[in-house]
Amino acid sequence: MRAVVQRVDGAAVVVDGETVGEIIGQGLCVLVGVTHEDTVEKAAQLARKLWSLRVLEDEKSCSDVGAPLLVISQFTLYGDARKGRRPTWNAAAPGAVAEPLVDEVVARLRSLGARVETGRFGADMKVSLTNNGPFTVLLDI
Repeated sequence: MRAVVQRVDGAAVVVDGETVGEIIGQGLCVLVGVTHEDTVEKAAQLARKLWSLRVLEDEKSCSDVGAPLLVISQFTLYGDARKGRRPTWNAAAPGAVAEPLVDEVVARLRSLGARVETGRFGADMKVSLTNNGPFTVLLDI
């Protein structure tokens, strides 16, 4: 699994003019990509890492301060543009594999006590955020 983690001061996802997920104030906006070899165990490991990652103000984690997370599926994280001018998506898992694993990350975060908002899997989403720092890290699990 791959995640792009951004420290934010607010973030939202809009689908067809409707806000489907939003966090206000300090938190993390997390884009999650799934590849073919990913498992429920990797989803659980990613959730634990996101909940405890010390990237907020004063080196705190979401678990330390109760900060919310906005988790958004994004298959393009496994795009490969090394050759030619058009990326390939061969490394991205198909929706039937990816969606349950992204849902598992969200469920595991919630079981740890996190407040989690989400996008809508497979939808054309408009994501807006205020990146605080800017601060962005890439996690590969």
